[in-house]
Amino acid sequence: MGKLKGKIAFITGGAAGNGRGIAESFLRQGAEVILADISDTVFTTADELGENVFAYQLDITKPHDVNNCVADAAAKLGRIDILVNNAGIARFSKFIDIEDKLRDLQFDVNIKGTWNCTKAILPHMINNKYGRIINMSSVTGPYAADPGEVAYATTKAAIIGFTKALAIETAQHNITVNAICPGYILTSMVRHSAGESNPVNPQAVIDAIAAGIPMKRLGTPGNIGDLAAFLASGEADYITGTDIIIDGGNGIPETNSMGLR
Repeated sequence: MGKLKGKIAFITGGAAGNGRGIAESFLRQGAEVILADISDTVFTTADELGENVFAYQLDITKPHDVNNCVADAAAKLGRIDILVNNAGIARFSKFIDIEDKLRDLQFDVNIKGTWNCTKAILPHMINNKYGRIINMSSVTGPYAADPGEVAYATTKAAIIGFTKALAIETAQHNITVNAICPGYILTSMVRHSAGESNPVNPQAVIDAIAAGIPMKRLGTPGNIGDLAAFLASGEADYITGTDIIIDGGNGIPETNSMGLR
């Protein structure tokens, strides 16, 4: 316990889901946490998590707002050691049907938002000669995709390229940059989607997904949080430019319920 003691972490998309799971893991390991989210529920989450948590309502697609938020947080806490670019959105539509507005929304949040936050925080890390940057990618895009995911998959594949290129530029400054690629994680978003698919029995949708995963369950935000805490700690100080899949083995089978791949 306490492998992040004394560290200060900035987590985007921190109000719920994986962002909250990451915050909880970081707090258990002794970090102070700054939560940033476009939803005002970020303040409720911060209150629920207790001490050593600071909250900002932030639209990461707006560079000016990001710069002001980071400047305020760094002034209050002295520095920012860890950045977790967790905020992201997914809007599914077949490529032939998707409107530019819906494509650009995902590009703006998932790619440009990650860019904006990193651009604002990286100078602080370079000045302090220390930093840990963790980007949230996905198995969707770099490793797999289903129909309707072209825009989302493109953004998550781009995060891998961003991670590797930034890692090589920052290694000399004692900064590591890595990406997490989740598979199916049981978040409120997944529960909501299950409810839309089967309003009468949403659990049946979740159970069907779990049945196809070798570990027979969906992952949890806590699983994501514990991996992020490892990557943010001294235990991972020789790991950079890497993307790590966390999917319960879902990408391993050569066959699935739909037949041969």
